[in-house]
Amino acid sequence: MTTVITGATLIDGTGADPVAGAGVVIEDGRIAAAGRIDALPDGAEVIDVGGATVMPGMIDSHVHLYGSRKTMQQRALTPPTLNAFEAAGNARETLEAGFTTVRDAGGTPVGFKLAAERGLIAAPRMRLAIVALSQTGGHGDGAMPSGGRLGGDRGPEWPEHICDGPDEVRKTVRTVLRAGADFIKLHATGGVLSPSDEPGSPQFTQEEIAIMVYEARMHGKTCMSHAQATEGIKNALRAGVESIEHGFYLDDEAIAIMKEQGSFLVPTLHAPRSVVLNAEASPESVLPQSLRKAHEVIEANARSFRAAHEAGVKVAMGTDCGVGTHGTNAWELELMVEHGMTPMEAIVATTKTAAECVHIDADVGTLEPGKIADLIVVDGDPLADVTVLQQRERISLVMQGGVTAVDRVTG
Repeated sequence: MTTVITGATLIDGTGADPVAGAGVVIEDGRIAAAGRIDALPDGAEVIDVGGATVMPGMIDSHVHLYGSRKTMQQRALTPPTLNAFEAAGNARETLEAGFTTVRDAGGTPVGFKLAAERGLIAAPRMRLAIVALSQTGGHGDGAMPSGGRLGGDRGPEWPEHICDGPDEVRKTVRTVLRAGADFIKLHATGGVLSPSDEPGSPQFTQEEIAIMVYEARMHGKTCMSHAQATEGIKNALRAGVESIEHGFYLDDEAIAIMKEQGSFLVPTLHAPRSVVLNAEASPESVLPQSLRKAHEVIEANARSFRAAHEAGVKVAMGTDCGVGTHGTNAWELELMVEHGMTPMEAIVATTKTAAECVHIDADVGTLEPGKIADLIVVDGDPLADVTVLQQRERISLVMQGGVTAVDRVTG
């Protein structure tokens, strides 16, 4: 089957100028041509989009599909099976919002990814971290004062992730890789939502992080790091971590290291703002100390993003949805534009650069011959108003591998 999308304004994801009156030819799930089409292939299915914008499917480099805004009590009372069905709903919301690929930064097991690949659920393509490594008492340690542990003992698909010292760290990384992780995720600092540490607190030693990086590389994989504190960010970078998640407190030295090493910043401007919104909508779902920390980091997050972008650091779009509401991912583009990017730069960060960050750029991220046909059709011009990408009814068509996943044109 050959499909041709015609009558489009093409934004191909590379940063090149848009092309009016363009088309995309799809054969066997891949792009055969993109641009002005001189003649339609014989027997092709033709979809005339009437001047709408066609662009690559968007990519979110940092989500938690199993994450939600539940209170601690609600989380404790939710059976794992119900979690899986709720995560499937989150995945569907994300796909319907025009995001055809996500990197899940912790919490989602490999069986969920397999269900999507086998067509059992509607979901974006996934790259998984499975769990996020944490030191005892660190950002990912769910131990409570009562002695209970929130989020612990979920089942065999989620390896133990609390580890201390070189030997434990090495074994934990190997166990997580055995569980099917595409990336090793680690917490190099404290965070906003953790109850007993601060975003400015470094965690794990540089030696421990270097072991994680080494073990990941032995499997052809890389590390991504939750890193908010300045020293924790630099510990992660010096140890060889590839992407810095959040990066709230970047300084000039950290930015220089990122530029030299070609590291990615995944800024998640969406996340601390979402904590504040969550607290307004459901006060019992956010700890008081977490709300205080969210307010404190919002401006630092924006300031670091602006400085990194102006310096030429590679920015890959990521939201931390799961902290925020699934399906609202495109708000991140508006925030990136608000803090210094052009709409085209924000789109490239959400397509080409995000694909590079999650190591799938050989197949997706741009609309070029040979790439998998993951694309969306937008009723409007996101270069004139990037917020159009947040209006779900304006995402009229979503394709994965040339197959229509969402159709708001014909229903």
